Amino acid sequence: MPAIHFFKMTGAGNDFVLVNGGPKLPGSRALAARLCDRRHGIGADGLLIVDARSRTPRISYFNADGSAAFCGNGTRCAAWWLYKHGKAPSGEFVFTASGTSVLAKITGKERAAVLMPRPGRPRLGLKVRAGGRALLAHWIRAGVPHAIIETRSPASAPLERLGPPLRRNKAFGREGANIDFARYEKNRVVLRTYERGVEAETLACGTGAVAAACVGRALGRLRGNSVPVLTAGGDVLRVEFTPHGEVWLEGPAREVFSGEIKL
Repeated sequence: MPAIHFFKMTGAGNDFVLVNGGPKLPGSRALAARLCDRRHGIGADGLLIVDARSRTPRISYFNADGSAAFCGNGTRCAAWWLYKHGKAPSGEFVFTASGTSVLAKITGKERAAVLMPRPGRPRLGLKVRAGGRALLAHWIRAGVPHAIIETRSPASAPLERLGPPLRRNKAFGREGANIDFARYEKNRVVLRTYERGVEAETLACGTGAVAAACVGRALGRLRGNSVPVLTAGGDVLRVEFTPHGEVWLEGPAREVFSGEIKL
């Protein structure tokens, strides 16, 4: 039975299996579902496949259900792994992630930042229904689609009950959307996210942090260029807006352990 070497990564509690396998690794989508299974595999929110053989490394990302996507925290974790294992030329370098060219910076020990795909213009004030409740959602694409719903208490929001029907709501188009319950306080965001492809809440979501910060600015809830986002896992991600309209995502990224698994 073949075995595959892997690294377990975490970015603010958003966890990933990373495989240094290159483009010839067979069955990537099925492999993601196999490795990310928390009962019969390693367990993770998604799979990162790294091809570091060329000057510009390539990263492919697959959600736990095998669907391909762009992942902010996964991209940061991949950046830290490349730097830690000597596959990056310096603390600032470029690689591709899910077909997108990404600039990465190592900002400290077990900390990394990536320049995110430029977010689109938000669609504010969408009226949606789920679980017998009328809700107001704000849709935006921040690498992947997100729907932000303001709440006084993200901790008590019924995310497990409302997440599944909301993520497929027709108001968000055929793709659906990741669902984020957010509270804006002073210049900070408190956030919980139900992620497509994982089909569950994750302890952090990088694209969700960017989406919530962008929507907060559009609504006038946030005024600064540096926005801390408190995640469900208790870590803080930081979203930085530059004068040129660029958006950076910064936060912790850590290699937890490595090993082999029989397929």
